[in-house]
Amino acid sequence: MTVNKSAIGRAFGRAAENYEQYAALQQMTGDRLLTISDLPVNGRVLDAGCGSGRYSRYFSGQGYQVTALDISAEMLRTARERDPGSCYLQADIDALPFREKSFDIIWSNLALQWSSDLRKALAQLRSALNPGGSLRFSTVAAGSLPEVNQAWQAVDNTTHVNRFLSAEELAHATEGFGLRLHSEQMTLWFPTVRDALWSLKGVGASYLHQRDQGLPLTRRRLALLEAGWPKESQGYRLSYQIVYGVSE
Repeated sequence: MTVNKSAIGRAFGRAAENYEQYAALQQMTGDRLLTISDLPVNGRVLDAGCGSGRYSRYFSGQGYQVTALDISAEMLRTARERDPGSCYLQADIDALPFREKSFDIIWSNLALQWSSDLRKALAQLRSALNPGGSLRFSTVAAGSLPEVNQAWQAVDNTTHVNRFLSAEELAHATEGFGLRLHSEQMTLWFPTVRDALWSLKGVGASYLHQRDQGLPLTRRRLALLEAGWPKESQGYRLSYQIVYGVSE
């Protein structure tokens, strides 16, 4: 898959300052990763795709030595302001700069869906893990955000959701790495369509591989989206298929 990493970095950089205000999904999946199995009680942690550093701060507070990596300089700046004690590194998750057996825990929460070659990225992460260490990740899978595409059909009849790997593709990409996979659906509810869209833009996830910028959200387009977006008693839904991987 061809991925414009510079454009992704810019999208996340624009979201850095207010990222955690909108990162409900990231918190849900991250908290799930923490409880999915026991972690080594101490050592070195790599937070691969740290964003604004929520979980880097968590690990640092638990006494781990943390290296926080992100493609966005602005995200790293925000993370460093909130926890200056960790080590911060701007790098691409597809081109890790670490030696073999460098970390006891490698953590990647909702970052690997931006990889251009998941199997290659996982091979690098696995190589950087110490024997007996824990590699764990979450990623967005195919079947996510159907509500977005359904609503946009009434506006321009083009795709407004990135292509995510299917469960079968994820199983193939992780084969041989000693990872246990499981999936679950997560649903977020919003009072308005605008709020739902802002939940994507607010975490930098509105970048599309097909183009860097979408159509401007005029009043007419917003009205069309509201008409096409399924509304339920809880409000407007965004649903995600999440796959977790944990080393065994």
